[in-house]
Amino acid sequence: MKNGLLGILCLALFAALTAQFCVKPPDYPLEPVIEFKSVSKSVMRQRPLSPADPDSVVVSFTYTDGDGDLGYPASDPTTSVFFRDERDLFGSERKLPYVDPQGAGNGISGEISVVLPTTCCIHTNPEGIKTACENVPVTTDTLVYVITIRDRAGNVSNEIKTSPILLICKQ
Repeated sequence: MKNGLLGILCLALFAALTAQFCVKPPDYPLEPVIEFKSVSKSVMRQRPLSPADPDSVVVSFTYTDGDGDLGYPASDPTTSVFFRDERDLFGSERKLPYVDPQGAGNGISGEISVVLPTTCCIHTNPEGIKTACENVPVTTDTLVYVITIRDRAGNVSNEIKTSPILLICKQ
């Protein structure tokens, strides 16, 4: 009787230890999900102020993607990360590097950091007329980027916004 009970106890202990080391694949949605993390600085000079010393900011955000199909091979020119200037809706696109599927579930997560060059200050007068760059009558402007990404299946992520970046318009 003791040997039978000891055998059952050993089997239960083995099963519990085995279950502890089983890794469950992540359960992410098929469309990418992004979350703003940081900008490298909160103040930047606008483009024409110093052409010899251009300014930039690093924007970082995290991502998850349930089917793990982010980025494109180096030979493919397709872009998949999109930045839109909230002030005038002007945008820029970047290419994400190809991300290899990971594990059995192929769900992936990570962090993306992108260097964005400075841009011009924009001012809208009371009549609705916009001026930009060296023609603005103000000394500062505030810039916020709206960001989305797209995976290879065409699924588009949620939109996130950076924290405000103060642009120095005039020295």
